[in-house]
Amino acid sequence: MPNIGELLGDHRLKAAGIARERHLDSGEIVIQEGSDDRVVYLIQRGYVRVTERVELEDRRHIQPGICDLGANEVFGELSLFDPGPRLATVMTLKPCDLLVFDARALAGYFDQHPDFGYQVLRELFRVLSSRLRQTDRRVGALFAWGLKAHGIDKHL
Repeated sequence: MPNIGELLGDHRLKAAGIARERHLDSGEIVIQEGSDDRVVYLIQRGYVRVTERVELEDRRHIQPGICDLGANEVFGELSLFDPGPRLATVMTLKPCDLLVFDARALAGYFDQHPDFGYQVLRELFRVLSSRLRQTDRRVGALFAWGLKAHGIDKHL
């Protein structure tokens, strides 16, 4: 089964006008947390960092890195399923070549080409499942750390 990079990199998507190429230099913001664009990205070359703004107890903010992504990885894919605001900021770590997809046009293409759409969506669900599992592990580790840091673990 082809991976998400092979599927979204398919020449038919460029030919249909759904995918366009974009080059970004290091340190450029691709997605701003809270924005409401509906765009999906495939990294062809380079690396990006996904971060999320977190408010601390004393109204200070930090922006920790959630993950780094590289070639043949997708981001912004939730905009295919949910038109809500972006949950994270994505910034380039190195110069990047991206394939950029309008989520509505991509979904429409999948409707017109259901066999291809099924393959892409199946692979996207695999990617999302993997990311959800990783998030579950991190939440569990953070929860355990919080219990220990506040001495609550001794009372359990």
